[in-house]
Amino acid sequence: MNLAAIDLNLLVAFEALLEERNVTRAGQRIGLAQPSMSSALTRLRALFGDELFIRTAAGMQPTVRALELARPIGEALARIRATLAPDTAFEPSTAYRRLTIAVTDYGDLVVVPPLVALLRQDAPGIDLVVRPIGDAAASLAALERGDVDALIGGHLPDSPRIVRRTLFEEDFVCIRDKAHATPLTADEYLRLPHALFSSAGGDGSPGVVDAILAMEGRKRRVAVTLAHVVAVPFAVAGTDLVATMARRVAGRLAAIAGVTLMPLPYDTPPFAIDLLHGRRATADPALRWFLTAIERVGRSL
Repeated sequence: MNLAAIDLNLLVAFEALLEERNVTRAGQRIGLAQPSMSSALTRLRALFGDELFIRTAAGMQPTVRALELARPIGEALARIRATLAPDTAFEPSTAYRRLTIAVTDYGDLVVVPPLVALLRQDAPGIDLVVRPIGDAAASLAALERGDVDALIGGHLPDSPRIVRRTLFEEDFVCIRDKAHATPLTADEYLRLPHALFSSAGGDGSPGVVDAILAMEGRKRRVAVTLAHVVAVPFAVAGTDLVATMARRVAGRLAAIAGVTLMPLPYDTPPFAIDLLHGRRATADPALRWFLTAIERVGRSL
């Protein structure tokens, strides 16, 4: 494809349409009148050989092809914006800024403490607000609106408007009272009563362990369901209960709760702990530094 024959402003129009899902609002966002925005959409359709956006009662919905293009186009525009942005030096040691992130319980326990330590050392003028991710879809919408600067956690939903960076991978371990230090066999794991964290209450959502057991026609007994992950090791301590937890969370709480870690007697795949942020974040020197700082913390864990 001959780039000289392509108006790269069409990619800006594509991004605005993807984020606004409305021709008029997309035009207002990038300074185009509605007829000019409609013309840009027509040219985009011709360029990519696809409808890209289909008018529905809920707004202009992207086609499969548009969703495939969202990430590479967004990343390309982010790099261009970062390159063309004024070379404003950001000095974290003297900067004053308020940043907001939303995190899962895992992120709160594992990522936030070393991140706070890094900020206090390298950027003491930056104030950090940490919100909980209760409803992942709602938190993603808040990120898309710019109400929060980043999300941190595992199993977070995807969006073509958002950039996802994997900080590190996590796996599972078992925990038992410190008096029971012998690793469990698969049969013992099933025979023992389990403690389970589930913010939704009830029996909790079937996790990867339950899915593996179900494939073998087996099921564990959940004797205690807890609303806070921090409560799990304290409930296990001094009892015959066993629990399955993320390794880094269990490691942080084991000594103070009086439990011991042991291998999970089933092979389970690791899961990613991700950092999510808006595509325009790289054009903000302070936010760009902050995201890099989060990645530094991730590499240290």
